[in-house]
Amino acid sequence: MKTALITGANKGVGFETARQLLKNGYFVFIGSRNIGNGESAVKRLQKEGFGNAKAVQLDVTDLDSVKKARAEIAKQRDVLDVLINNAGINGGMPQAALEAPVEAFDQVMDTNLYGVIRVTQAFMDLLRKSASPRIVNVSSSGCSLTLHSDPDWKYYSHKAAVYTASKAAMNMYTINLAYELRDTAFRVNAVCPGFVATDFNNHRGTGTAEQGGERIARYAMIREEGPTGKFISEEYNPENGDTPW
Repeated sequence: MKTALITGANKGVGFETARQLLKNGYFVFIGSRNIGNGESAVKRLQKEGFGNAKAVQLDVTDLDSVKKARAEIAKQRDVLDVLINNAGINGGMPQAALEAPVEAFDQVMDTNLYGVIRVTQAFMDLLRKSASPRIVNVSSSGCSLTLHSDPDWKYYSHKAAVYTASKAAMNMYTINLAYELRDTAFRVNAVCPGFVATDFNNHRGTGTAEQGGERIARYAMIREEGPTGKFISEEYNPENGDTPW
């Protein structure tokens, strides 16, 4: 049985991604900053018949918490097959480039970029033990430099200086990570769940969290011939997901 860890998995897209992996026979660690919320999520899954889920306290902004989560998971599993860096914050709105304080950038970067780095580096040793390790960094087509420079793009006017900067930086980390792991069995991608309705966007999305979870899970389970080092949004490009950086 393959094992996955999903950060920020107690609700929204993370929770739906967990459900999809459980349906496909994975054991899933539900990473949650608040352990009570994580345990509540596990109980919901258990009521649906999914017994192979376990909550783990994991605050991606706290290195000590990350290390403790790694130690806890290592006690129960020798190998980690999938890491999904899903935890993220939007930083609140509005986010004007001329008005957003540096402190707002610091806070959002600490979760959306540094959190991904902390967790990835901490769990790399367990991932390396997998025959087919997969890393999915949950991104957004809204952080594409190309699309946000195109006045004809439908979301061109939806600017958010803080959030988009953090995810664009995370995308660059993904590129570098995939490059360093290019000659291994790893598949590393940045994947957009789409504009789906969750607490993250006050349920303004046009799609469902379930759709987002299916998209993320699909790239967590790709075969060895699957893509790596890609920016993928099936909402933007239904044909193959390829999205401009």
